[in-house]
Amino acid sequence: MDLPIVYHPDYVAPLPLGHRFPMAKFRCLYERLLGDRVAIADQFHCPELPPIAWIQQIHAPDYVQAYCQGTLDPKALRRIGLPWSRALARRTCIAVGGTVLTARLALQTGLACNTAGGTHHAFPSYGSGFCIFNDLAIAARTLQALGLANKILIVDLDVHQGDGTAVIFADDASVFTFSMHCEVNFPGTKQQSDLDVPLPIGMEDEAYLQTLASFLPDLLAQVRPDLVLYDAGVDPHLSDRLGKLALTDTGLYRREMQVLSTCVGAGFPIACVIGGGYADDIEALVYRHSLLHRAASTIYQQYRL
Repeated sequence: MDLPIVYHPDYVAPLPLGHRFPMAKFRCLYERLLGDRVAIADQFHCPELPPIAWIQQIHAPDYVQAYCQGTLDPKALRRIGLPWSRALARRTCIAVGGTVLTARLALQTGLACNTAGGTHHAFPSYGSGFCIFNDLAIAARTLQALGLANKILIVDLDVHQGDGTAVIFADDASVFTFSMHCEVNFPGTKQQSDLDVPLPIGMEDEAYLQTLASFLPDLLAQVRPDLVLYDAGVDPHLSDRLGKLALTDTGLYRREMQVLSTCVGAGFPIACVIGGGYADDIEALVYRHSLLHRAASTIYQQYRL
């Protein structure tokens, strides 16, 4: 059996020409994984549109309705940073379904990866920072509602703090939020995760990996989660235009191997989303995102999952 990977063609939603959010990276990632033989077609699982009730477990019904119907006010859309379209609204909901499916597959097999997801800046009643609905939070709550998991650990290694996720689960002991991020970066106002590890600008591979190693194993032993949700943002890369850290491709790959082997080796199922990544060189960006799936494929085979 091979690593389960989640992808849907609607992950690619057209944006106006010149918009700097690289929406095409999702299809390019799928094609790269196939082209480099990291995966074969049979490994890919296609999510369905989730019930609106799943999204409304986390987000205010009036916000969900306004966004899905295209009636959100211009100020709220500017805060999100993406122009509304029916295709983008559908893509947003499909991506939520994809993360829920990834989590369910991880519980079945021990490890699974999405080719999208990680919209951790979405708050209960508004979106922010290219994030509309918080797929990590929705997946966590949905698995709990379905009786598939009780205790969940969110490991967020995107370069930006998972502020929306922190607020959503601030008073919820059943979901532990861990965010390791650049201290001087978006969002300007940080929220309080269960564990925040702010990093100095310019941190390189070795210091980053040592910092992660000093927290993750103890955190797993403390939380004992039924499932780990992992946001593997590649924006800590030295070439990322929104990053401010200095990880290399090798450092990112070592990070993925470290996170996955630590979780799987200790017996904790882990579901992965790709998180943020921002670069004008789309091929280089897609390769960075593919490092998660390359590492996951290796770990999947090593542990005979």
